[in-house]
Amino acid sequence: MVLGTTSGAGKSWLATALCRWYARAGLKVAPFKAQNMSNNARVVPGMAGDWGEIGSAQYFQALAARATPEVRMNPVLLKPERDTGSQVVLMGQVRPDLSAMPWHDRSALLWPHARAALDELMAENDVVVIEGAGSPAEINLHHSDYVNMRVALHAQAACLLVTDIDRGGAFAHLYGTHHLLQEDERALIRGFVLNRFRGDAALLAPGPQQLQALTGVPTVAVLPMWRGHGLPEEDGVMDEWMGSASSAPVRCRIAVVAYPRISNLDEFQPLRNLPGVALRWARSCADLEQADWIILPGSKNTISDLAWLRQQGLDIAIMRHAEQGKAVLGVCGGLQMLGESLSDPLGVESGQPSPQPSIPGLGLLPLHTTWSPHKRLTAATFRFGEMMGAWARLSGIACSGYEIHQGQSVVAQAESTVGLTAMHNENHQPVGWQQGPVLGLYAHGLLESAPVLQALFGHDAPTLEQVFDGLADFIDRHFEPQVLNALLSPVEHNTPC
Repeated sequence: MVLGTTSGAGKSWLATALCRWYARAGLKVAPFKAQNMSNNARVVPGMAGDWGEIGSAQYFQALAARATPEVRMNPVLLKPERDTGSQVVLMGQVRPDLSAMPWHDRSALLWPHARAALDELMAENDVVVIEGAGSPAEINLHHSDYVNMRVALHAQAACLLVTDIDRGGAFAHLYGTHHLLQEDERALIRGFVLNRFRGDAALLAPGPQQLQALTGVPTVAVLPMWRGHGLPEEDGVMDEWMGSASSAPVRCRIAVVAYPRISNLDEFQPLRNLPGVALRWARSCADLEQADWIILPGSKNTISDLAWLRQQGLDIAIMRHAEQGKAVLGVCGGLQMLGESLSDPLGVESGQPSPQPSIPGLGLLPLHTTWSPHKRLTAATFRFGEMMGAWARLSGIACSGYEIHQGQSVVAQAESTVGLTAMHNENHQPVGWQQGPVLGLYAHGLLESAPVLQALFGHDAPTLEQVFDGLADFIDRHFEPQVLNALLSPVEHNTPC
């Protein structure tokens, strides 16, 4: 199990690396995270032959483990919709009844589902690589936290505790976290990991030795700062123009609008890995000034994020960009914002029925969007039709992806669909529309498709297989191999909960 002293310490990518390392050793591996809080989600097979959703981190971990991603790997997913509320997804399906419950009350109901999923995965695999959440030592939450040490004790997991040394205070974080754990929980900690270290590791002495003297736990790895590993940062955004790892001159600047409830941002990671492409997250009009492309990504609360976008004046900047003939791409919630109007009469997004019949969109696509209680979840193959202008190179290209949305968009009655529908799914339903340089799609995963990247940029991003192997190679260099193998031996003298 990979635990962290804080959120963002590096749990997700280290768990992904461990999944591939153990899979390359010939073991049958599966990832697990009892509860994830993220608006980055992927569509995977559910329990009853239907589709469900899990956090993107567990999706990538499953692929790294050479396993088929499925809902048991992340039995509970919380998708923040507002500062004070989240949509609860249990075993891949939205549960409005649980979403309405107080957080402390629903934990007792969710733990049995998570425990059962974990037991099944442990029975079916040689290794289960478990990811914790946040910190395991939040003493105000300990009684209801089933994601960290309750899981660790139940599984009798060999635990690594990772900290981000680049933030400062790493030894205090490790010691304080270890000290706040209960005795039976501390006994599971097999090693400390210092992540994102810059400089000469020899300069750390005698810190690791003193820490081991205080806790009895060795520091088993010092992982150098590595920004170009190629795996999406979970919920991470960057503020500056980020070029690719290559030295190629920048030929295309792409700005992704980072509204407060941004979702599925991980699908844009391949753009960061392309030579000649610079990517940034935009929160102001100034952030869009140098952009060749503007992307409006998914949103967990489209109407709220559209209001935020207008408050920043970004609506005017986006429309001016389109008027200049520059490319605008809207994906899912971004597509909905590009339309003429949006309507949520049942309060699916806001949580309460709306007396307002509709609100205006940006008016760059002749679409009307209405929210319904039914969430569309499906993995599918999509195909572009005859495209024009900035998007002409996509004509006829097929790609795999997924849909995950509750808003349904239709072309305005007065409009003709001739020359407007840009993409169909495998059931010949329209899922994309183009007008001039503006393209809107319900298909997620477009920019993870090699044919699409080749058509638009003339390059492929590194494949996920290359990324996963790179992660495994990295930890192989910085962990002693006997440490990773020793983690597979049972933890002795502990009592499972």
